[in-house]
Amino acid sequence: MGEVIRFVKLNINNSGLIHKFNRVLEDFKEFMVIDTDDPRRPDLLVLDIDQNPDTVLDQIETTIKTEKAGEVFVLSNYTEPQILMRAMRIGIKEFIPLPFDDNEIKDALKRFMERNQVKVVAEFKKQGKIISVMGSKGGVGTTTIAVNLAIALSDLNKDQTIALIDLNFAFGEIPLFLDISTKFHWGEITNNINRLDNTFLLSVFFDYQNNLKILPSPAYLNGHRSATPEVMARMLRQMTSMFDYVVIDGGQSQDESILKAIQMSESVLMVSILSLPCLNNTHKIITSLTDMGYAAKKHIKLVVNRYTRKSEIPLIDAEKGVGQEIYWKIPNDYKTSMAAINQGKPLKIIAPGSDIAKNFNKFAEKLIQEDQEAPKVGKKSWFLGRFMR
Repeated sequence: MGEVIRFVKLNINNSGLIHKFNRVLEDFKEFMVIDTDDPRRPDLLVLDIDQNPDTVLDQIETTIKTEKAGEVFVLSNYTEPQILMRAMRIGIKEFIPLPFDDNEIKDALKRFMERNQVKVVAEFKKQGKIISVMGSKGGVGTTTIAVNLAIALSDLNKDQTIALIDLNFAFGEIPLFLDISTKFHWGEITNNINRLDNTFLLSVFFDYQNNLKILPSPAYLNGHRSATPEVMARMLRQMTSMFDYVVIDGGQSQDESILKAIQMSESVLMVSILSLPCLNNTHKIITSLTDMGYAAKKHIKLVVNRYTRKSEIPLIDAEKGVGQEIYWKIPNDYKTSMAAINQGKPLKIIAPGSDIAKNFNKFAEKLIQEDQEAPKVGKKSWFLGRFMR
């Protein structure tokens, strides 16, 4: 599937040079600029020598010897022969005199790619479906449902590819629920939206299992461009060209970017529990989404979590109160669910024979069956025609 994106650090003191170099990089989808204080090892380190060239070259030599960077490019006003010779001896790949023009940098980057055999991923031609999991209020189990549903979808058909995206901005917990440590998050995309393509996306996803990839949210928002509706639309369009299903953990947020995701979703799973405050919230949210044109009512699927037959509120009363039929019920199994969360494992691992684990398989089966039975022109064209002009 090709090689990953190459990380670039610009350790340049001149802001004008940084802007100019970034402008050139926009033509190369294979590169992603990371901050100078980012702990990740850059494949390409670009420095400028504006003073004390011997001292800077000493530092560069140490960097190369300790393999703290893949390759090093140097921008410099100093072009004396002794400096050029030393640069070559210590292993600097490109020594670019200042001021440079764009073509010089482009040629140097092309040589870098040839040396490192950077490949481009072939374009995907899928027409994936987006499933947004939304909570009517906090604590209703949105992440549990998103995680276990995505895993069930990936298990049912190994030929299909699934993406699980955490849009709980700065508070996402998917890595905790699966006990994984991810290097990247959607903040990488918002900071590099002009380079968004299949190669870039594949480089930031975490491979959980063969056909399931995960993209968490940032642990904090500092330094990351917000996911605007335009960024969200572009990101999701790219993902649906790569994956059969894109499962979104949308939490309880209802900002503009989440609303854009809802607009683009074939299914909006509205999660509630059988309590009066939660059902009241559910009714308000569904009414708002439909009245404002963010979703057709038939695309909103009411999911009752932690269902028990002993509930004080009968299902028929819940449906009347919300004004929506219940699409799916997930049984209450607090012990198993909490064991799964605390151990960072999906329900199928913790208790594969439990009713709740089997329930998620049946849930996924129903969604897949409906997609297979749906007419080719229908849900998606309605949304695209109305909202994505």
